[in-house]
Amino acid sequence: MTSTGSASEEKAIDPDVRPGPTLAAVALVQFLVSLDLSVVNVGLPQIAEGLGFSAVNLTWVIHAYALTFGGLLLLGGKTADRYGHKRVLLMGLAVFGLASLAGGFAQQPGHLIAARAAQGIGAAALAPAALALLTRAYPAGKARIRAFGVWSAMNAAGGALGVLIGGLLTEYAGWRWVMFVNLPIAVCALAFAWNGVPVDAPPAREGRPDVLGPILATAGMTLLVFGVVRTERYSWTSPVTLTTLATAVVLLALFIFIQRTTTREPLIRLGLLASRSVAGANAYNLLVGAAMASAFYFMSLYLQRVLGTGPALTGVQFLPFALGVIAGSVLAIKLGYRFAPRTLLVVGGLLTAAGFAWFGLISPDGTFTTDVLGPSIVASIGFGLCLGPVVSTATVGVAPSETGTASGLLNSSRQIGASLGLAALGTAAHHRTGQSVSRDALNDGYALGLTLSAALLVAAALIALTVLRRAGHTTTYT
Repeated sequence: MTSTGSASEEKAIDPDVRPGPTLAAVALVQFLVSLDLSVVNVGLPQIAEGLGFSAVNLTWVIHAYALTFGGLLLLGGKTADRYGHKRVLLMGLAVFGLASLAGGFAQQPGHLIAARAAQGIGAAALAPAALALLTRAYPAGKARIRAFGVWSAMNAAGGALGVLIGGLLTEYAGWRWVMFVNLPIAVCALAFAWNGVPVDAPPAREGRPDVLGPILATAGMTLLVFGVVRTERYSWTSPVTLTTLATAVVLLALFIFIQRTTTREPLIRLGLLASRSVAGANAYNLLVGAAMASAFYFMSLYLQRVLGTGPALTGVQFLPFALGVIAGSVLAIKLGYRFAPRTLLVVGGLLTAAGFAWFGLISPDGTFTTDVLGPSIVASIGFGLCLGPVVSTATVGVAPSETGTASGLLNSSRQIGASLGLAALGTAAHHRTGQSVSRDALNDGYALGLTLSAALLVAAALIALTVLRRAGHTTTYT
């Protein structure tokens, strides 16, 4: 792999940006998003008890966030490209913080689901804007490797502290604090971005943006996930399930049709997907999102419902995984100077799959040291190897006017994958468990879900190997 010298790297950087402060602000934003995901997962059993969620409906605490986040990310990225990345970033942080506050005061399941959906709207604005700012500040060279490595490490750090803080807050302060904790962090991130990130001038606007597209995309994905979740009550071949899934497919097809024919500025230029790097990275990210969200969900429930671990100790026992992701992210920086991103994606995907397959061997009489620690280390290092390269690959060669859209597309694929994966694998696990609440039955369901997560990661590695090209991807880091 080739690399440029420091002089050429400096020349490649836009003189209107401030790389250091921008990286710091974007890293803090990613820390917030990652923290929110992990802090809520640990508190799920207590949330279910406190608000009266059923076993199947509990997943909508995750789905509500993932669907609005994933469904509106393309609109968020397009809006950031159109009106300015910093402006949209600040707006998203404000919405995210207020929604977190509302979620902490929820009195019914519907209240919390609505707050989580509002959080997803805020995240859909801030996440692509933040990544677009990072891509603009570090367009090429070794500095790009380091920047995305720092971003990956902060992603993992948010997860590491999230599981620990979530466990401690849930056990000693109550589950509501897993929502409240986001507010002060969002305020700090808002102040940091306000002062540290320079205002970016958006390109000249051409026509009005498409609004119907994101509505159709969000509605289609919501129905798709809802149809999968409802297979617990209605079989896959029932008229209810078939009608729901068919309607979802029609709405998504209409979304694609409108993107091709609209006279307004489309939500996404479909030609962007003609790039093998963009298409391959997003397909990879979709499967990784499905596997990771499902695995975290199953392991949190396994530790608490099968092994009887308390929330605080559960948070501590997730730490090796999150710290391993940090180690893998740092390793990816060093290996990124020598190996193509495709190589890291393949190796990282297979290593994570091996760890999840090991998780699939859990038993009702297992312990942390025999059933959790070993696979956590293997899977987390592999996942850390993937994070930076997949983000960098998905934005390589993208025009500055489309960096927000490309970043939104990548985040969208992760969140939609997480929602669909959790719906499908959660339903499969529940079918394996049946109506029994015994430790043996629950263990069998969670083990199946973890094994299926490993299979998804093997498929992701195959996509990286066959779709992404060895040559050309080295330009991501050059």
